[in-house]
Amino acid sequence: MNIQGLQRVSLLDYPDLIACTVFTGGCNFRCPFCHNSSLVVPEEMTAPEMDEDDFFAFLASRTNKLDGVCISGGEPLLQPGLAPFIRKIREMGFSVKLDTNGSMPDRLKDLVNAGLIDYVAMDIKNSPAQYAVTVGVDSLSLDRISESISFLLTGAVPYEFRTTLVKEFHTAADIEQIGQWIKGAERYYLQEFADSGSLIGQDLHACSRGETEEFRRIAAEYIPSVQLRGT
Repeated sequence: MNIQGLQRVSLLDYPDLIACTVFTGGCNFRCPFCHNSSLVVPEEMTAPEMDEDDFFAFLASRTNKLDGVCISGGEPLLQPGLAPFIRKIREMGFSVKLDTNGSMPDRLKDLVNAGLIDYVAMDIKNSPAQYAVTVGVDSLSLDRISESISFLLTGAVPYEFRTTLVKEFHTAADIEQIGQWIKGAERYYLQEFADSGSLIGQDLHACSRGETEEFRRIAAEYIPSVQLRGT
């Protein structure tokens, strides 16, 4: 596992649980608004911050203090050793949440069907028509994204969908199309974009509160629970 970072405690990353968050290196997307560019762009990536033995020693010291582990990135499903890594976390008694861009449905299904994942947060980057430009991949096929969406909609594992709203990328029409795409989802979060100072793109901005509220109203026509984060 390429562990590029560790947030030792979080009250936000794993709904209703106290967790730590592991950040893995590498991603197959190049979203201009990504706030973790140092985990995505190879030339900006440093040597792993922590090896697995040190991580599990840390986790052992947090027994009865943490409830779960959120595995984020980058894109964690790129990691070849992810399944045994998660299995060991679960054997220590911790729940596991996976953050993913949904581009590898087969790996997602394998982990869920093996009983290794307790919660999935999948990013919905934009409407189908705007997906490729939003993730910075010209030749992107949406088939795998749609497959991951369809799988989560079966309820095989508790999940959420989420979209980070960026003024330069998202319109009311986009949110309408997203709502139709993930209609019937358990929960959908609209997240405020924040410039971390380490973006892949430049000159990007958060949507106004009025725009965000309008987007929430539109999405709520298709999804029972639409909530705002960071606004």
